[in-house]
Amino acid sequence: MSRRANKSRSGNAPSQRQLRVGEEIRHILADILSRGEFRDPGLLDRTVTVTEVRISPDLHNATVFVVPLGGEDADTLLPALKRVASYLRSNLANRMQLRTVPQLSFELDNSFDYAQRIDQLLHSPAVERDLDDETE
Repeated sequence: MSRRANKSRSGNAPSQRQLRVGEEIRHILADILSRGEFRDPGLLDRTVTVTEVRISPDLHNATVFVVPLGGEDADTLLPALKRVASYLRSNLANRMQLRTVPQLSFELDNSFDYAQRIDQLLHSPAVERDLDDETE
């Protein structure tokens, strides 16, 4: 799972079923995206990583967190994924055994940028100096 807190709107942690279905969707979408089986110009020759899938408690909606390789053209990635969402959903329907396949929405995963920023802050000279002062 991701490093970010994974809670529903009610503040409860996701159920085992939500986690299991979300992980299965993540694997299938990663496989489909790695094959590049679409004709959308926004996705041609692009490598996209699916980092997490959060699914609603009723399993009707799924938020797919993605990262383009190298962070390149992140602004054009989401509209392209939105255009192929129905294709991805129909592929999910063929490969999963669910009564209803969730609607897919896509978001950029910023957790890696956040972690990198925290790492930079922790290794800044001011923080290192403060840590050295505490140990003395």
